Amino acid sequence: MTMSDGKSDPGGDDRDSEIAKDTELVFLRNRVKELEAENAELLSQVSSCQCQQMEVKHDRSELDSSSLVRRRRVRKGDKNSIPSHLISKRYVALKIMYFGKRFYGFSAEAQMEPSIESEVFKALERTRLLIGDKKDSCYSRCGRTDKGVSSTGQVIALFLRSRLKAPTVEQVNGKMGERPEYDYVRVLNRALPDDIRVTGWSPAPVDFHARFSCSAREYKYFFWRQNLNLSAMDIAGKKFIGEHDFRNFCKMDVANVHCYTRRVTFFDVSPCQNSHEGDQLCTFTMRGSAFLWHQIRCMVAVLFMIGQGVESVDVIDTLLDTKKTPRKPQYLLASEIPLVLRTCEFENVNFICSPGAAESLQSHFKNESLTYQLESVIYQEALRNCLPPSSVSTEQSSCNDVEKKKKRAEHVPLLSRPTEPSYEERAAKLKPRKQETCNV
Repeated sequence: MTMSDGKSDPGGDDRDSEIAKDTELVFLRNRVKELEAENAELLSQVSSCQCQQMEVKHDRSELDSSSLVRRRRVRKGDKNSIPSHLISKRYVALKIMYFGKRFYGFSAEAQMEPSIESEVFKALERTRLLIGDKKDSCYSRCGRTDKGVSSTGQVIALFLRSRLKAPTVEQVNGKMGERPEYDYVRVLNRALPDDIRVTGWSPAPVDFHARFSCSAREYKYFFWRQNLNLSAMDIAGKKFIGEHDFRNFCKMDVANVHCYTRRVTFFDVSPCQNSHEGDQLCTFTMRGSAFLWHQIRCMVAVLFMIGQGVESVDVIDTLLDTKKTPRKPQYLLASEIPLVLRTCEFENVNFICSPGAAESLQSHFKNESLTYQLESVIYQEALRNCLPPSSVSTEQSSCNDVEKKKKRAEHVPLLSRPTEPSYEERAAKLKPRKQETCNV
């Protein structure tokens, strides 16, 4: 800055510098405010974007962020975020082992818990292998075992999630292999309780039905020999082989079953390798195309009477002759605990198990077997501590003799016992009920 006489004014330069600094400071302050406003707006946008991403991740089918209650309901009802028709699936048969003692049978339809079926479906839901619900899966089962009955070869069939998809161009040209299928055995066994295990799986055609596609079922019934006559029981059991009307060897379900003819293709009674304190473990083995409700346990109950010598072998022929014996004599069922559904046989169904899953199964079964043997040892120890060994053996033998004589004295021959209503009598009673229901 210059003065009127042409000389410079040093004080004016200082003032100009201060004005410039003030102007720059005001500009910077305003710019900071603008940046803060922009930053706040960006943070708001980022926050909104993250919320939307989380919503899409958890529930892709729900786009309206304001309907939170509806979205929660969808999440609760829909186990899969992807629509079921877009998920790859395949029809699969599963082979299942279970120890039935603590279960109220295999089927969940009786509404008694726990059941094997309900535990299996819980595992299917936890592992997300089940697509939709039970009705959508085309589910079928081979056998409906009763409360307490075990199995080493039960089979079910249903649609499960699959890694297999339609082959790509690269896969068709051999440049790229297919993704390996889920290891169904290993995945499910991690979610199942210790007394249930999947032991194999197999691809199945869509028209496969676990019950109606089964060509044969084999059961085993374990028992201690004691003083039973194995030869007499074997002769009697062989009489079951062939096609017979087994209405006197089952619990009749007149409402649902109208034919009681079944074919037994194999019967055998034989000792097992196991024994305990001189008593041999034995087993009945029975195979047939299908069996009636409680049929095996009824057959075993009568065979035990024959083995004890209180019934003759010929009683089997008499009970199988439904014209001669139209009404079933009343008798108690054999215990359900020793009964095992061993195998269910199918044509063109080959169950597979990966080496890793097979190794885990072997280790698990071995550990469970050792655990049950330890429990047995504890009961044996309790037995020894109750009375001195000599008195136990003496009393046991005398008690056995008394029990045998008591059984012989109290036993009422089967053909002299009160009888249950015949099939015709039951059906006649059922007709009026059906007519009343129709009229209502």
